[in-house]
Amino acid sequence: MTSHRIPYDWVDIDRDPEGRAYVERVQHGGRTIPTVAFPDGTHLIAPGDDELAGKLGLAVRAERESYDLVIVGGGPAGLAAAIYAAREGIEALVVEKAGLGGQAGVTERIENYPGFPDGIGGGELADRFIAQARRYGVELLEAAEVTEVEPDGQCLCVRLGGGQEICAPTVLIATGSTYKRLGVPGEEELIGAGVHFCATCDGPFYRGVEELMVIGGGNSGLEEALYLSQFAERIRVVTRGELSASALVREKVGKDPRFTVHTNTDIMSLAGEGGRLTEVLARDRAAGRELRFTPAAAFVFIGLNPNTDWLGGMLRRDRWGFIVTDDAFATSVPGVFCAGDVRSGATKQLGSAVGDGIAALIAIRSYLQRVGEMASVEVNS
Repeated sequence: MTSHRIPYDWVDIDRDPEGRAYVERVQHGGRTIPTVAFPDGTHLIAPGDDELAGKLGLAVRAERESYDLVIVGGGPAGLAAAIYAAREGIEALVVEKAGLGGQAGVTERIENYPGFPDGIGGGELADRFIAQARRYGVELLEAAEVTEVEPDGQCLCVRLGGGQEICAPTVLIATGSTYKRLGVPGEEELIGAGVHFCATCDGPFYRGVEELMVIGGGNSGLEEALYLSQFAERIRVVTRGELSASALVREKVGKDPRFTVHTNTDIMSLAGEGGRLTEVLARDRAAGRELRFTPAAAFVFIGLNPNTDWLGGMLRRDRWGFIVTDDAFATSVPGVFCAGDVRSGATKQLGSAVGDGIAALIAIRSYLQRVGEMASVEVNS
């Protein structure tokens, strides 16, 4: 619901007797969470994404079986491509697994996007992209997953998680990337229970705590640390190297007495009790000593992994898993193009992703023209 920017209230039934009583009443004594209560008086108990999407009225099934272009991914790159496709008369479908807007949509504030000298909220910017795409009549699916793209004659068959199959001569992959994990003991068990990867999504749950930890010293880490400072009395930043964020962001953190920074420090393990993070064990490499911290939560920002696992071995990728393209954004499979953070060599910046999407769409337009001309020659022959 956060990724779709749907307002909601979070009630911790361990701390709220009224909330606990509600859950027990609707479950006839049970306490399964999450229990989602809606304004119309109905509720869902531990719903899957499909069930929740249906209740929220999100479109998860395409209106037609064929399009000129299927765009896999509804972040800035995919939405920019969709807007340009509509203006070119290219019938496009956007399929987004989570919420439209991508990582930009759940970023608290974006300070470096041209045209907004005072910055703009990530959710607001994403909503503007979405509104513009809808104004041009682009069909948008959210909470809908593409599970496979397979060449089928002169068409590419795009299969959705719900079983629907869509035919299109071109596909643009703009699935972006997700945050890397630490890979240390205790992390997996504590994800969502004290270990998080999105400050905007989960930071508000820790309002009023004494200390929060941010792991990572790049732009993402320090920007999210600044956002988290509104909730906690103290922010502890831990990075295995030196701070690599921009000078402006480093200066903001350095001037704020609420921040404590540990460089050249490795996270060794995470421990929890009762479904909550209780201790972070780290090692200061320079001093050669162990450090123990007790933040209310740890937010991890140590890099990105491309969202390409669903492709199997279909496309050529670099050693990190990012999709390799030529200068025209074409992949190793004819008709399949790639743009944005999932592309090898991308700068992982919002402005670049938008430019990627537009440039890829122009290349797709040329490809469709060539395919159309070839088909015309074959018919005339």
